Amino acid sequence: MKNVKTEGIITKAVGGNYYVAVADGVLCCNARGVFRKEKISPCAGDNVIVSIEENAVPLIVEIKERKNHIIRPPLANLDCALLVTSAVDPVPNTLVTDKLISIFESKHIEPVIVITKQDLRECEDFAGIYRKCGFKVFYMDNSTGNGIDAIRSYISGKLSALIGNSGVGKSSLMNHLFPGLERSTGDISKKLGRGRHTTRQAELFAIDGGYIADTPGFSTVEVSRYGFIPKNELQYSFREFSEYLGKCRFRDCVHLKESGCAVTEALREGKINSSRYDSYVKMCEEAERLNEWEFKNK
Repeated sequence: MKNVKTEGIITKAVGGNYYVAVADGVLCCNARGVFRKEKISPCAGDNVIVSIEENAVPLIVEIKERKNHIIRPPLANLDCALLVTSAVDPVPNTLVTDKLISIFESKHIEPVIVITKQDLRECEDFAGIYRKCGFKVFYMDNSTGNGIDAIRSYISGKLSALIGNSGVGKSSLMNHLFPGLERSTGDISKKLGRGRHTTRQAELFAIDGGYIADTPGFSTVEVSRYGFIPKNELQYSFREFSEYLGKCRFRDCVHLKESGCAVTEALREGKINSSRYDSYVKMCEEAERLNEWEFKNK
């Protein structure tokens, strides 16, 4: 058998083994050592070229250019991020949601809100905050699966990822998308106030012409692992600020306490939601304490 090259997408990376979906199945591959020298780690979502030789382990020889990438968990080429939050136990956290939205906006990945356990608690006030900003919001009943068809329709043909705190219902959502998958669901730790981790690594599952990645859950304090946005760039990751940027009295306005700020004026007029702006202020304060070098070396 001569050397044959084929193109595919990495669906899972475990311990140096890369599972690549190709036209006629899935290959378990190694990766060229040159990627380590170039400080590139193949990850789920990467479009790759695989070299196949007789009596040899298939080898990833090329990683196609990425349109985006998140570091932890490693994922590439996402079209959208389904930010899963539960209506109860744990209750919605606007700061966590806003941090995730900003990180994905900065990477040109469309954030989408999915509210689970809504059979247990009304959550329309929370949903309304994000609908007003132009974000898609979906509800899903964990017990019946009601709402899953709308989510399935939206992600059709896309590369998407489920992102959220441990215990919010990502595994239940996956089980409704893929009957028979039987993803284990974690109960809520009463001591820690968050779910037990039930997913160990990011893995892509084929669905309706696209893929969806199930990712490990995280605690509230781990949100920053998805990315870092410098303080002076945060304003661009709040889409409702966009029509006011460039209209402030001072060109270097960061929309905190400056006079003549168009953003804070819009806030006073009720055109910008106060909880979203409060998140922006807190994120600016955190960005001052954590520079990009510290983030990359955490």
